[in-house]
Amino acid sequence: MNEETRELLRRMAQTAADLGPALAPVGHEEMLGSITATAKDLFDAAACSLALLEGRELVFHVASGAGADEVIGLRVPITSGIAGWVVSSGQSIAIADVRRDARFAQQVAESTGYVPTSILAMPLETERRMLGVIEVLDRNVQGRDTSRDMELLALFAKQAALAIEGSAVFSDLGSVLFSSLERLTDDDDLAAALRSIADDATGPDPALAGLAGAFAELNRMGRREKETAARVLLEITRYARR
Repeated sequence: MNEETRELLRRMAQTAADLGPALAPVGHEEMLGSITATAKDLFDAAACSLALLEGRELVFHVASGAGADEVIGLRVPITSGIAGWVVSSGQSIAIADVRRDARFAQQVAESTGYVPTSILAMPLETERRMLGVIEVLDRNVQGRDTSRDMELLALFAKQAALAIEGSAVFSDLGSVLFSSLERLTDDDDLAAALRSIADDATGPDPALAGLAGAFAELNRMGRREKETAARVLLEITRYARR
């Protein structure tokens, strides 16, 4: 492979890395922060946090209330704590006194400077995969029904999961495009290079793979069909950004 081709691949790799975040819906992190802040206020809780699954760890991306600054960025293995149990089991849980629960990670809580007494925890998941967990800490229980509160928290979890998955779809777009391009080339060296780039990224989302396939089929159609598809896609993108 000559140097000119290598430089082209390097630029393509950079484009793919930039493409997903550029197309992702605006305000993704802000939306997640708004979800935890609203949940905290609605439950009259001391804090609310949201952690996402990354490999075998949970990473706390957003938090509101007590200990929030120390919690954000915290990484814990899924084998540890209430959050880890929720993600591993796929079950929600309500604990009135964490001191009586062996699953509670006391040392992790102490490292944030805030040790809760009670926890409501709900998995963040879609039909396709587990994404993480949302926790409400030390809510005001006076006059509240735990089962109703868990139903309400499930609604927050659903909204967060939709926002997270939507952003991930855009982020995986570059990998899908590389995989599709690799299948279209007859140049063995170029194919191998593209495949290695795609392999380094997160596996393509099935929906994006279908989208890439649709583009490949559309490429064989006429100019009018291509223009119509471009207008439809542009309108969808504008709507999503609003």
